[in-house]
Amino acid sequence: MDNRTEAREFLMSRRANLSPEQAGLTVSGQRRVAGLRRSEVAMLADVSPEYYAKIERGNLAGVSDAVLESVVRALQLDDAEREHLFDLARVAGGAAQPVRRRRPKTWVARESLTRALDVIDHGPAFVRNGRMDILATNALGRAFYDEVFDGPGQGNLARFCFLDTRATAFYPDWEAAADITVSILRTEAGRDPRDKQLHDLIGELCTRSDAFRTRWGAHNVRRHGSGTKLFVHHDVGEITLTYEGMELTAEPGLSFLIYTAEPGSPSQERLQLLASLAATAKRELDDEPASQAAETKETKR
Repeated sequence: MDNRTEAREFLMSRRANLSPEQAGLTVSGQRRVAGLRRSEVAMLADVSPEYYAKIERGNLAGVSDAVLESVVRALQLDDAEREHLFDLARVAGGAAQPVRRRRPKTWVARESLTRALDVIDHGPAFVRNGRMDILATNALGRAFYDEVFDGPGQGNLARFCFLDTRATAFYPDWEAAADITVSILRTEAGRDPRDKQLHDLIGELCTRSDAFRTRWGAHNVRRHGSGTKLFVHHDVGEITLTYEGMELTAEPGLSFLIYTAEPGSPSQERLQLLASLAATAKRELDDEPASQAAETKETKR
């Protein structure tokens, strides 16, 4: 993605979303647009109209942090939007790019990370990257997200949301889930605009999903740290879970997420049932080779 285009469209979309009344401005007469004018943002940010026009054209290289903070205040950006703007400015600066570690083509979870996942047995736990690929899970996480792995999702939550028809049942409030999914990808695109796999994923989803393409054009961003979600799992029904997300300091760009249910709630009982079903299925799968071997031995007799 072109950094200047991304910056221009992001700032224009934020300006269009902020009304004069929300910005504390008194206006009169007819206005052609509901949002703020460039000159009004410049006034609120205490910069010249010409300089703000340059910024909104996507020319963020050399713009100081102080000016960026003024734009943040003028447009009333939230924390995720502020971080996105600073990411775009960092990329535009070139020299401010952090040194990126080489990553293997195929990511493999460290044994210690796998053990950390496995000791969590009261809720789904998993590791994902900014592209929303699920890279590692505990047993309950695998059972919880089984449809993400066995269909069009290919282990990717964004593909599952927009390309798998089962997603509308799994997410009862699919519209909200879709909005969040795109916002996470948009945030990642600002943070790491040179990620080819992310570009390919976005191109695929834009081509195959009108719902994704429309949301992508809105330029919304968000942090995904904690909250509550409602799911409907095909095996156990409706489950309400809270989640906590943590960045893995040893694996930059990866997040460790844990879902839990309120103790004693129907959702906790359904999670326990799902865990029991998953354990039973695993035992049957583990026993199957032994049974087959016994049958083969008996046939030879």
